[in-house]
Amino acid sequence: MHDKTHLVDQITGHRRMRRNRKADWTRRLVQENHLTVNDLIWPIFLVPGKGIIDPIPAMPGVNRMSVDKAVEAVKQAADLGIPAIATFPNIEMEKRDQTGSAILDANNLLNEATAAFKKHVPNIGVITDVALDPFTSHGHDGILRGDIIVNDETVDQVVRAAVMQADAGSDIIAPSEMMDGRIGAIRRGLDAAGHQDVGIMSYATKFSSGYYGPYREAISTSGLLKGDKNSYYINPANGTEALRDATLDVEEGADMLMVKPGLPYIDICWRMKEAFGLPVFAYQVSGEYSQIKAAGMNGWIDEQRVMMETLLCFKRAGCDGILTYFAIEVAKKLAKG
Repeated sequence: MHDKTHLVDQITGHRRMRRNRKADWTRRLVQENHLTVNDLIWPIFLVPGKGIIDPIPAMPGVNRMSVDKAVEAVKQAADLGIPAIATFPNIEMEKRDQTGSAILDANNLLNEATAAFKKHVPNIGVITDVALDPFTSHGHDGILRGDIIVNDETVDQVVRAAVMQADAGSDIIAPSEMMDGRIGAIRRGLDAAGHQDVGIMSYATKFSSGYYGPYREAISTSGLLKGDKNSYYINPANGTEALRDATLDVEEGADMLMVKPGLPYIDICWRMKEAFGLPVFAYQVSGEYSQIKAAGMNGWIDEQRVMMETLLCFKRAGCDGILTYFAIEVAKKLAKG
């Protein structure tokens, strides 16, 4: 028999990587990571009133919704198999003040929505945030005293808010304000109130990022913000500091960890999963969403392909799920097979 060994076989030691890529069936057979509807958390924006669906210009395809319309949308999400939603309110300006006191109103927009979702769509998880920025007149995530976001007073307030949100039916508290000690304080507060079953998804590594712009438009804080958030968000240059932050949250009792933003910090996703073994989630934030949408609308990229590719990348980086404004679109695409 004529020896058909090629120079390439000699160079590679008869190992050819392309053998497993040669056909669709082999590529499917050896695919390491898969994106499913079970990986999706849908963030939604709420506004007061009834019958309101208000498009957000900076986020094409995303709307602010009144509670009644949000209930209809969440029913659709549940029917598509999406496991959970995350809610963010855009309350009236006259209800915003220096301390974000409206977050302590048991019947505020956030808690009203939670109760409605648990009544009408009981089979979907509800994740709520206790950061004060949707409720403050200055756009910061905590209580502002002079030029300082005060840590301990803010923690006291978010603990009270967390208990109220749990009372309203929230399944998971996701504190994003990045105050020191908040995870342990919230855990103790929830347990003391009898909410041992309510989980905590810590925004363990929330970076001081430029990717939040469209979100701030969505909750009407962009024009309110005084100064920046560098004294409590993490410097984008600091990976080790981010891991130290996450370590403290794990020690304080976090059930799940989140990285925000997502794709620019995909290395942090991997490091956190490797370090702790807890469920890790990435938040594909508004700026990431808007970039993909804008480039797709201009024909510069294949929007659908990039949408799916970025979400799959989070899975490859060790994420157990992704908060994404694409959730409904992706769920429909996955349902088609």
